[in-house]
Amino acid sequence: MNRVLPVSRLRLGRIERYVLVQQARSLAVALGVIASLIMLIDFVEISRGVGSDVDLSGGRILGLMLLKSPQVVIQLLPFVFLFGTLAAFVSLNRRSELIAMRAAGVSAWRFVLPAAGAALIFGVITVTALGPLAASADGLFQRERTRLSGSAAGADTQAVWIREGDDTRQIVIRAERQDRSSGRLLGVTFFIYTNDGEGLRTFSERIDAASATLGAGRWRLIDAIGAQIGQRAVRYATLDLPSSLADDEAFERFARPQSTPFWSLPAQIARVEAAGFSSTAYRLRLQQLLATPLMFAAMSILAAAFSLRLMRLGDLAKMSVAAVVLGFGFFFVNQAASAFGSAEVIPPWLAAWLPPLLTALAAFTLLFYTEDG
Repeated sequence: MNRVLPVSRLRLGRIERYVLVQQARSLAVALGVIASLIMLIDFVEISRGVGSDVDLSGGRILGLMLLKSPQVVIQLLPFVFLFGTLAAFVSLNRRSELIAMRAAGVSAWRFVLPAAGAALIFGVITVTALGPLAASADGLFQRERTRLSGSAAGADTQAVWIREGDDTRQIVIRAERQDRSSGRLLGVTFFIYTNDGEGLRTFSERIDAASATLGAGRWRLIDAIGAQIGQRAVRYATLDLPSSLADDEAFERFARPQSTPFWSLPAQIARVEAAGFSSTAYRLRLQQLLATPLMFAAMSILAAAFSLRLMRLGDLAKMSVAAVVLGFGFFFVNQAASAFGSAEVIPPWLAAWLPPLLTALAAFTLLFYTEDG
């Protein structure tokens, strides 16, 4: 019999369920308002950006907007929980329902912790399911925008950098531009480095070519000039260089961290490091996603704590504005920490976990002060 009691205590009572329903309604309203604003801004931006280069119909612009907007909405979900939870508890306070609950001896923890728990669960769902879908949609939007811009401009005039190699040799490839129609690199230069037994890398050869095409595990260079250290330059009408890249990887650029789904980030980090590039941005993105549920819960507790203080202070507008200002303050702290993490001033895990931890500590401090004095 004693073993059943702890389980029954975990069940939500009528008060907890009622508060959760009110919070869910307010969150839905806040999400609708923020999502509408973001989609309106994205629609105008796509119309002026991609729509100015290519003649796109309203339906096509709407489709591109639906691919881009979800990723931005997810990034602003902490504000949805801040505004939504604040609106729910302020509404309960205005109707004197919170006063009645407290007068009946109900502890604030009974309806604050379930709200935070719901935010935590939704954060897990966002990271594991909604986030990957939004990231895939954002990646599709980036590819579609690049394709539309490329079809309007003809050839991609932006310089292309590729790196490949193994334990014995590394090749850095730079092309002045890329011909999308034929899949060639134009105005290309190969910088070849060799690795000795101790892992030291030494420059050994430079090859300049008019064009380069990847196929069948080799680079086919046309009208090339190669020069090794201490030797005269040699001209080649055609020159083949072995390559470890697959044909579809020649012009593939690494996806942006924001466009990489959560489940693909570990493999992407390994792939970037294997190519010899820094994976700091991807590691930071992974840690930020892992810290997302804590941020949602912290924002919910922070909003609820400010709403509880309204019963004693009686200043609704002042405390509501203070909660919003504090929420924006933590947002700027998060942006600053991300900048420091991207610049490798602080470790990525610290840059990702510091803002939600500070938000949670501030929320619990305010709640303890309000509840226990």
